[in-house]
This record gives sequence, C-alpha cells and structure tokens, in this order.
Amino acid sequence: MALRHIFKLSLSILLIISCGDKNLVKEEEMKLEQYSQNYPVPEKEISVTSIHGYDLADEYAWMKSKEPLEDLRISEHIRKENEYTKAVLSGNIDLERKIYKEIISRIDESDVSLPVQKDDYFYYSRDVKGEQYPVYCRKFKSLDAEEEILLDLNRLAKGKQYLELGVYKVSPDHKYLAYSIDDEGSERYRLFIKYLSLDTHFAETFDNVDDLEWAEKDNTFFYTTVNESNRSDKAIRHVLGTKVTSDRIMYQENDEAFYVWIDKTKSRKYLLIGTASKNTSEFHYLKSDDPMGFFDLMEPRKKGIEYYPDHRGDSFYILTNADKAFNFKVMKVLESYPYKIKWETYIPHRTETYIDDIELFKDHIVVSELSAGKRMLRTLEYESLQGKEIKFNDECYNVYLESNPMFDTDKVRYIYESMTTPYSIVEYNMRTGEKKFLKQQKVLGGFDLTKYHSELIYASAGDGEKVPVSLVYRRDKFSHDGGNPMLLEAYGAYGDPSDPSFSVSRISLLDRGFVVGTAHVRGGLEKGKKWHEGGMLLNKKNSFTDFISCAEYLIEKKYCSGEKLIITGGSAGGMLIGAVLNERPELFRGAVLDVPFLDVINTMLDPTLSATVSEYDEWGDPNEKGYFDYMLSYCPYQNIKAQNYPEILVLAGLNDTRVSYWEPLKWVSRLRERKTDKNTVIINMNTAGHGGSSGRYDYYKEVAMKFAWVLKTAGIKD
Repeated sequence: MALRHIFKLSLSILLIISCGDKNLVKEEEMKLEQYSQNYPVPEKEISVTSIHGYDLADEYAWMKSKEPLEDLRISEHIRKENEYTKAVLSGNIDLERKIYKEIISRIDESDVSLPVQKDDYFYYSRDVKGEQYPVYCRKFKSLDAEEEILLDLNRLAKGKQYLELGVYKVSPDHKYLAYSIDDEGSERYRLFIKYLSLDTHFAETFDNVDDLEWAEKDNTFFYTTVNESNRSDKAIRHVLGTKVTSDRIMYQENDEAFYVWIDKTKSRKYLLIGTASKNTSEFHYLKSDDPMGFFDLMEPRKKGIEYYPDHRGDSFYILTNADKAFNFKVMKVLESYPYKIKWETYIPHRTETYIDDIELFKDHIVVSELSAGKRMLRTLEYESLQGKEIKFNDECYNVYLESNPMFDTDKVRYIYESMTTPYSIVEYNMRTGEKKFLKQQKVLGGFDLTKYHSELIYASAGDGEKVPVSLVYRRDKFSHDGGNPMLLEAYGAYGDPSDPSFSVSRISLLDRGFVVGTAHVRGGLEKGKKWHEGGMLLNKKNSFTDFISCAEYLIEKKYCSGEKLIITGGSAGGMLIGAVLNERPELFRGAVLDVPFLDVINTMLDPTLSATVSEYDEWGDPNEKGYFDYMLSYCPYQNIKAQNYPEILVLAGLNDTRVSYWEPLKWVSRLRERKTDKNTVIINMNTAGHGGSSGRYDYYKEVAMKFAWVLKTAGIKD
C-alpha cells in the first residue's frame, strides 16, 4: 500500500505514539471505566466459510482489505479506534513523557558502531544526536583516515514517516554499494546501486528485492525478489551497466512453502542459492569467480531434511539434521560433485545439545550450541576437533557470533549480553584463549549493574516438563512477598529461542519495582529441537499450558500476584497471549498484544496470504480435518468467551505483511462484544509494518506509551 494514501485528509489515521501532542487534555483523575462503554461499535456483516461440515461465521470479515485506506468504512473504523485509544490514554501523557525522557537520557545519542575490517577498509555506522537513523561510513586502511560517508538514511527519510534499510552490501572491489529501502513498512524493498567514488547512482533500480550477493568478478551480482504474496521465489543475475530487462532468472521456486535466498561461503569461493520451507532445505552452488556459469544442485530436497553448507579448502562443511540428527550435526564432503559422494560425519549428533550454527575460519571452526537452555561457543581445530569452550558466568545471558568477514584470522568476534549486562562485543583469540572486550553499549545516567539481579528458575508443566523462566529485577525494590508487579512475556514458536537480553528502556520498569520475565515455553528452541516440536502442530497447546504453569508458579512463589501480573507477546507470541486470555483470564491484571497473530483459522485457510502455505509445517494445514479441529480448539479469535477479561492493549501495523492489520482489529471488536466485564480494550493502529516504527526516537516513544500503560494498569502512577 502506497504511503501517499496516508495523507488523504478524509482517510487520515490519528496516531497516539507522539509524546508531544499539545492538544491532549490532561485528565489524570478520570478512570478508564468511564470510557469502557464508549468504544467504536462496528457494523456486522456475516460471512460464512463451510469446511469439514462446520460453518465458520465471521461477522467482521469485511474489515479485510489489501487497500484499507481506499475503503471508507474500514479507514473510518480505524480512525475511530485510534481516537478512542487516544482518549483512553490521555491520562498517561505525563508519564509517557517522563519515561521517554528517562530512556533517551540513558542512550548515547551520538554513538559509533565498532568498525569491521574488510580487506583494506574499516566499515562502521554512527548515530547523530537528534536524527532518527544511522549514517553508514568507512575509512581506508586506518581508523585515523578521513571518513567517507556511504549512506545517510536521514537524507533518504526526509518527508517520509517510515524508512527501513534492507540490503547493504559493498562489492568485493569496494567500488559499489548495493542497498535497498522500504519506505512503507510492507517489507517490499527497492534496490539501488551506488558508484561510491563518484557519489552517483546507476540508472537501474530493482523492485521487490529481498536479498543480494556480489560475485567476485565482472561487476555482477545476484538478487532475489518477492512475488505478489511476498514470498521470495526467484534468484536473478545482473551485470552492472546492463538493463534490468536483460537480467537472467537463475532459479525459480514454484513450491509455495519454500523461500529463496542468496549467500556466499565464508571462503568467498562459492555463491549459494538456498531455498527452504520450515523443515526442508536445498542448495545450488556456483564458483563466485564464474558468475556467467550455472548453479549446480548440491543435494536434492527430501521432506524434513535440512542442510546448510559452508566451504573451506577443498571441502564443504554442512550443518544438517539428516539421519535422524534432530539436534543437528556437521558433515563434510569434497567440493567436487558433493551430491555424488557420500557425506561423512564430522561433528556427531548429540541428543542433549543443539548445534545452532557454525562459522569457518582458516584454522578453526566455531560451533554455536544450545544445551539446558543456555548458549555456548566452542572453537575447534579442524584435524583434532579439540579446542576451547568460551565460558560465561551469568545465569541468564545471550551470546552469538558478530560479523566476522575475515577468513584468515585467529580472532573471532561475538556478542554477549545478559539481563543485567549491556550489549558487548568481545574479541576472542582462538589460538591463545584470550578475551578482549572491544565495545560495550553505554548506559548513561549512573547505571550500576550491581543494583540488578537476574535468575533462571524452572516451573513444572502439567506433564512434568521443566519450563525455564528468565527473571530480572532491582535488588532493593524486590521483596519475596508477592507485592511486586511483573511483566511476563513469551513467544514459543518456529523454533526461535527467546534469548535473555539487555534492555535500556526496561530499566524504567525495574526502577519502579517491576520484575520482568520471559517464559521459555515449548515451541521455541531453548532446550533443543524436541522443545520446538513439543509446541508445534498437534502439540501447540503445550505452549499455552506451559505459560499458564509459569504464571501460576510465579504467583505461588510470590514473585508477584495476579493483581499485578501483566503479560505480553508479539506476533506468534501474541497468539499465545490471546489463547491464554481465553483459558485463564482471571490470572492476569492486564495484557499487551503486539502485532498479534489471532485469527489463526481464517488466515491459514487463505493461501493467497504471504506466509500461509509455508506455515503449514508449523501449525498444520486446516484443509485437513485433524488439523482444522485442533486449530479451531485454540484459535484466539474463535474461542472468545462470555467471561471477564483483564485490561488489554493491542498494538498493530497497517502495513504489516506478516500479521495483517485486520486480525487484531477483528479480535478487539469481537472481544468487546462478548466479554462480561467493564475493563478497557484498546487498539493502536500505526502506519508501520511488523516491526513498528523505524526511527529510533519514534520507537522509544512507542515503548514509553506501552510502559506507561503497563505501569498504570499495575497501579503505579509515577
């Protein structure tokens, strides 16, 4: 949807994220109950889907449109919802402003990223105080050299409400920059090629680009594009100086469950076209110095088998779950016709340790692993497979590899953070074991990490599984008597772990006595692949019951009480929160649902939507009765009940292509109609996409709005 429609005055959307609206009336003493019966009441228009002998009625199906601002009925309803939300939150404005100022006072508004060396250049980005977006730069041979600005996103963002950088890749000879921009939030990017020394752009631009990789010669690159359903389905070759119309399609993926991307091995010797569904992958490879050649198939796809290759020397090293290695193993094969030669096990499968990633260097292989809910890094020599494990002391932490473009080096950079330790970049010498902290996120205003404490506890699920819960709180504000308010979040989907991390904005909650926690429910990857499988398909309800068990345990152990427990989740995590609210609403004081996936049945029955077919591997295909019945039994939209619900705040994006805006909009309307209490349900529909506002200051304003609501809902006024 084009942003120009946003500016049609008759269809304009009133956003509530601004902290500086001088027209808002301060009515601090007004209770939210006064608003509860004044919400927008949309008309009903019954639409029925008949499937498996069941009539699926939807009175708000009319809210679904590819161009909502072109439909006066939809745009007017959204406008009324945002006006209502603004009125409800008008009493929070002072607190929003206060929290926003606190957050900004903690960040270094003119920060500079740690330079990354690529050949003779040092690449980095820097923030400018008062500007929303970073400036991308480089220096030649020395950090004392003159700065060259490659891309200033603030210039590109002038006059736009949204700007997101997608591709950002410099050519191997460092002459050209390929970058892509999304200025709507729709995740449909336009690609530009910049001639760096001349500070000019090539005339050709490329629409709907998802990914890109440069060949090692002939000024050639390969890019992938998305189709009308937002699925990346083609890999295309382009030679600089030629017209886009002459570009050659190198690969096209016709299976709607598969997505295509382009990559390059760490050795830079091979280009890779990858294509994968949620549980199956396949790769084609081509020597990167022969871009006019054709890609060879590495290994034909087999349902349920994933493999991810990299290259060193004369061999491919392949991370795979083949041969029932559900937690993955590493295999090795000679680079010559690898699909005709038997792959040999290099690092064997272990049932208690999940291999998350590998990175190849000239003399060492770095293995990223998950075991017992914690991440580990091991650095191994190729021949002996002996080496060092990098140790960490925090109970709740996250560690992952940083950008390491140099192949011939003994040093690897990784990111470390915990719930009390700010984001840190560490350089580790794989030969000597020496650690060197290169940069740590600055937290201004006298932040003292010793004032805060994090811990990892385990709640027992109904079937006896131990569910990890990461917690953080301020020591002098915490008492084990149930008096503390809590914000508890969860995700639990796609095998994505909810790794403990540091948040500069979260301090505003901790300093006011909040305990903040993450329930690592099944569906994620915290305890390996089996943990994911335990919360997907016909096991999905385990994610919800795990979360309920965690909430009950936290209340029982007096980390909080139900009167002060706020829960939150985003995207698939929003679906979890919606399902939990239907089952145990009395456990919670409030809930924040961020771009929530709530209308599971109707979305999964619509194959024209971007992710539906590929999502069958995660949720099941409702065209099959068994999956339909199970999905229907937990779908948040279909299971709203005539019962009391807590206070609810919903955040949604009009241009969201992952969770369409109509899902939360419909859910809010049906929930208000059916619930039996006077608690307030509000929805803020902004004009961004799935990730919210793109500018850093706008993002923090959204956080301040959400935190102010959380505090007020928990009974904290300042």
